[in-house]
Amino acid sequence: MNAFVQRMRFVASACGIWAAIAVAADGQRDFDFAIGTWKTQVKRLVRPLTGSTTWADYEGTTVTRKVLDGRANLAELKIAGPAGRIEGVSLRLYNPEARQWSLNFAPVGSGTLSPPTIGEFRNGRGEFYAQETLGGRAILVRFVISGISADSARYEQAFSDDGGKTWEVNWIATDMRAKES
Repeated sequence: MNAFVQRMRFVASACGIWAAIAVAADGQRDFDFAIGTWKTQVKRLVRPLTGSTTWADYEGTTVTRKVLDGRANLAELKIAGPAGRIEGVSLRLYNPEARQWSLNFAPVGSGTLSPPTIGEFRNGRGEFYAQETLGGRAILVRFVISGISADSARYEQAFSDDGGKTWEVNWIATDMRAKES
C-alpha cells in the first residue's frame, strides 16, 4: 500500500475517533447507562416540607428505552408498598444546543407532565433543577443522579422552600440492573 493511501486511512480513522468523542462529550449519551430493566427500591417522604420524618418504602421495576434515535429516552416506573402503588413515566429529552437534559415526569393518574427539571451531567453526577409549587407555595426542586455504574444508580429528589439555602430530601430511589433470564 502506498504512503498516501496509508495517510488517508489514518486521517479517516482519526476523524471517526474525534467524531465519536465529540458525540460522547456533548452529553447526548449521558443516559445510556439507564437503558434496560432495573429493580427499583424507593423511599418517599410522606409529607415533605412539613417537618415530617415519616417515610414510605416501595419496590418494583423501572424499564428504560431509547426513543428518537437516542436523543431521548422513556422510563416506565412501577412500584408498590404498604402506602400504595406509584406508576408513571419519565420522558428525558436532550437539548443539543444547550447540552442539557429536561426530565419530565407524569404519574399515570394525572394525565399531565410535571414541570421539567433541567440540568446536565458533570463528573459522573447529574444535577437537575426546577421551580414548582407545593401546597400553594413556590419551591425549588433538585434532582440528583449519582453512584452510576453498569449495574446500579441512585436518584434523589429534594425540595427547598428558602430559595435553595437548605434542601430536604424527599425521594431516594436505588436501581439495580435486573438479571436477564
